[in-house]
Amino acid sequence: MPDKMRCINKGHTMHDITHEDTSQHRILALNRMLELVLKLNDVNDLAAVLNAITHGACQAVECDRASLFLYDSQADELYSHSTTELEIREIRLPIDSGIIGHVARERVPLVVSQPHDDSRWSPVFDQQTGYRTRNILAVPVVSKSENRLLGVLQLLNKHADCFEDFDVQLMQAFAMHAGVAIERQWLQSAARQADDYRRSMEMARQIQMGFLPKERPSFPQYEVTAWWEPAEYVSGDYYDWLVAPDGRLGIAVGDVSGHGMAASLIMASVRAMIHALGRLATTPADMMELLQDVVQADLAEGRFLTLLLLTIDPVTHCVEFANAGHAPAIYYQSSKCTCRRLEATRTPLGFPVNQSLRMPIYPVMQPGDLLILGTDGLIEVHDEKGKIFGMQRLEELIAKHAHESVEKLSQILKREVFDFSAEHPFPDDMTLLIIKRTAEAA
Repeated sequence: MPDKMRCINKGHTMHDITHEDTSQHRILALNRMLELVLKLNDVNDLAAVLNAITHGACQAVECDRASLFLYDSQADELYSHSTTELEIREIRLPIDSGIIGHVARERVPLVVSQPHDDSRWSPVFDQQTGYRTRNILAVPVVSKSENRLLGVLQLLNKHADCFEDFDVQLMQAFAMHAGVAIERQWLQSAARQADDYRRSMEMARQIQMGFLPKERPSFPQYEVTAWWEPAEYVSGDYYDWLVAPDGRLGIAVGDVSGHGMAASLIMASVRAMIHALGRLATTPADMMELLQDVVQADLAEGRFLTLLLLTIDPVTHCVEFANAGHAPAIYYQSSKCTCRRLEATRTPLGFPVNQSLRMPIYPVMQPGDLLILGTDGLIEVHDEKGKIFGMQRLEELIAKHAHESVEKLSQILKREVFDFSAEHPFPDDMTLLIIKRTAEAA
């Protein structure tokens, strides 16, 4: 008598299949699977890969239907993503229920020969679609590199009446290739998204850099320089200068709380407002009041803006300023070799206005005097022991090197901060401006 092959679906009528016929069927199935694996290596689209997995598996083992359930780790659910036939748009199942849930948790293949007698099986989908599930083969799909659950491949109703050991082994082997193909597509997609993100951020950086002054202001008897170091591609720091029609040099330095894209967008809005309102306000204090009213709507979700606005009169050399909680802002008086801080005249924009602050004392710039204006990222960097750079260290460096040109002094301060910090990239944006009165008018 010819050899008989026994299917593993207990309870079904066994078919007498000759060994020769079985071998031919297995060879055909292996050839189909090999073609499918080769096809998966050439496909560069996730949807196409998932579709090829379900249709190819269905054809290889000769069953009615196949479904690929992907694992949603955040919801801890399995959801039908790709199917050969499905009357219901999407099926979502908790990972702790159902036959595919069992396969996902245990990560072992499972053949169910009598689904209607299995307590893990739900007849709901058969009832909704009119389909009759006779037998099931489900295999887990796992990431080869991280052994992470990707999903479950489910096959329904073997044409030859029952799923065999060979079908299980074939699908186990194929699931390994399917996992590699799915993971490769996810990694490629993540790489493309990261690449797109980097390009978008670089474009945003270029746009923001275009907002910063491109040239130094032409202002007799004064040298001006600046540098800007964002913690990310874009920054919440802002500086600007312009020469008013009456000859005064106007300077703005600001810092939106936080950093990154959200902070940079707010700062771009503030810049536009300063340029527009600068034509209406005559003093830094007036400008600050106008800004308070228009910028408030942008400072949602606890954000705030520290801002320093000042003007330098070309005749009297008086520095008039309004300071909304911004630091560092230092006036260095060369005749006394001392640093004086331009204290806050009001609270940061976004906070309730504090009327109890004292009226500011406006300095008058003499030859050799300096204004050093920055953002808090400059003085809040830490060394390896957690010690902060601090205002005192900055003031000591200014006093030591005040005789240098603004360019040289800027380079010295930048090097000191960079060498001091143990964190690279820096945890916060940094900005530094230096303004120096050079000599009396001829």
